[in-house]
Amino acid sequence: MTQFLLRLFFRQLPDPADPTARGKIGIFSGIVGIFCNLLLFTGKLIVGLVSHSVSITADAMNNLSDATSSIVTLLGFRLAERPADEDHPYGHARYEYLSGLAVAALIIVIGFELARTSFDKILHPTAINFSLPLVLVLAGSIGVKLWMYFFNRGLGKFIGSQTLMATAADSRNDAISTAAVLLAGCIEAVTDFQADGIMGLLVALFILYGGIDLAKETISPLLGEAASPELQKKIEDLVCSNPKVLGFHDLMVHDYGPGQRFASIHVEMDKREDPMTCHEIIDDLERACLRNLRVHLVIHYDPITVGDPVVDETRRAVLDILHGFDQRLDLHDFRMISGSGHTNLVFDVALPMDLRGKEKEITKTVEEKMHASHDGTYYAVITFDLSAIRAEKGQ
Repeated sequence: MTQFLLRLFFRQLPDPADPTARGKIGIFSGIVGIFCNLLLFTGKLIVGLVSHSVSITADAMNNLSDATSSIVTLLGFRLAERPADEDHPYGHARYEYLSGLAVAALIIVIGFELARTSFDKILHPTAINFSLPLVLVLAGSIGVKLWMYFFNRGLGKFIGSQTLMATAADSRNDAISTAAVLLAGCIEAVTDFQADGIMGLLVALFILYGGIDLAKETISPLLGEAASPELQKKIEDLVCSNPKVLGFHDLMVHDYGPGQRFASIHVEMDKREDPMTCHEIIDDLERACLRNLRVHLVIHYDPITVGDPVVDETRRAVLDILHGFDQRLDLHDFRMISGSGHTNLVFDVALPMDLRGKEKEITKTVEEKMHASHDGTYYAVITFDLSAIRAEKGQ
């Protein structure tokens, strides 16, 4: 159904990797959401006022907030399409995240208001005028919301949008909350137990939970979360696809919004390779990353010593010491700089987050064990990289 509507709206299936098409799909989702939610709001509000049901009225207000959310989502995708300018050289794609945060704020405000109204209904209960139109409207609402769930989830997966996936989850939650409202009406009709206020409060709490969860999901990328493991793996595979790349480390990805990701990485190559050849390889990898992954990649070239027995043996000895301290520790950029009477072992260590604060202890361990095996002539000069990502080939 989602594919059919996309073809109907766009005439041909758009490219999900195209930022312009992505924005149009987001706007399309917003238009559908506005129409459906306003339709549901009108039907539920009429039934809620006629039946004197606070839970149905609360559910109607929830649909109104969803319509407002769809407007905000539509505007967010529209603003995210704006090209880079002098003040925003990385573009405006983060507007999509900001729109999601605005939606979350609206949901939380509505949830608090509905909780207040429902609590008042618990203290001052009134009977619901249960009727066939009430059942039909609520059952129809559940069907529409379930369709919107699958619709937005399909669009979200198609373009890889967390905002649309959150919208889909919100529609699913609405279907569940409306089912709870219908259940309250049935309980009152059968048992005369006035469950309307209780169900309204449960719906409000459900809305609040969804709003807070959505806020967490949208705030996280704005704060600068780590790239997804899938994207990291794709960058790693692309970099390692060239046989002259012996290893890599310090992969960092900066997210300025969907379609606007910038990354940097250090690649290790044999220092005996022609620098011009290495430069050409790096340029090709950077262009391939932008073309295939839509990530602006900057590669730092690290020439390393390969095939020197002393360097290789010393490196393995230091790595064994690090693994003895913690199996997760790894090193890169290993160099031996000889001086008069001593040798500096210069290298970087990829440090897991939970080992922060133990840098001095690690350095002391390496130096003590290397001193013992080399008559006190080896000194460790270590740079610690927190959460550095590293892999090697052929070493």
